[in-house]
Amino acid sequence: MRASADSRAIRTCRATFSNAVTQAPTELKLHRQSRELEVGFPDGTQFRLPCELLRVYSPSAEVRGHGTGERKLMTGKKYVNIERIDLVGNYAIRIVFDDGHDTGIYAWDYLRDLGQNREDYWRRYMEELKLANSSRLPNIPIGHWQPDKGPGK
Repeated sequence: MRASADSRAIRTCRATFSNAVTQAPTELKLHRQSRELEVGFPDGTQFRLPCELLRVYSPSAEVRGHGTGERKLMTGKKYVNIERIDLVGNYAIRIVFDDGHDTGIYAWDYLRDLGQNREDYWRRYMEELKLANSSRLPNIPIGHWQPDKGPGK
């Protein structure tokens, strides 16, 4: 009898949890030129998320760390773009960025959170860059940059 009571508790917990999960987007559209991912949800809510924001707030261990307060500041990601988007089950996507990063699994509720709180995330990112005296611009190794030698120069 006790086993069946435990089973019912587990089923109830699972049912409650599944109702709280954000529904899958109805639209995912990559705008390569503007470097934005457009995400549309069944309730009509739509967001355009900059690839840079998605990259610097990747839910991967590389960015988030393995515990509270271990988040690593990503710098030089202003021009990052998305190469590919893979569906992960029916709860998330994996984004493959053109800088090689491919380990972040973006659950639907996380994408919604990034969209709803985009300005707060962006402001926090800018503050962190300023405090670290870092930049959104990519680093160019010494000896690799050459001034433009356009026509007639």
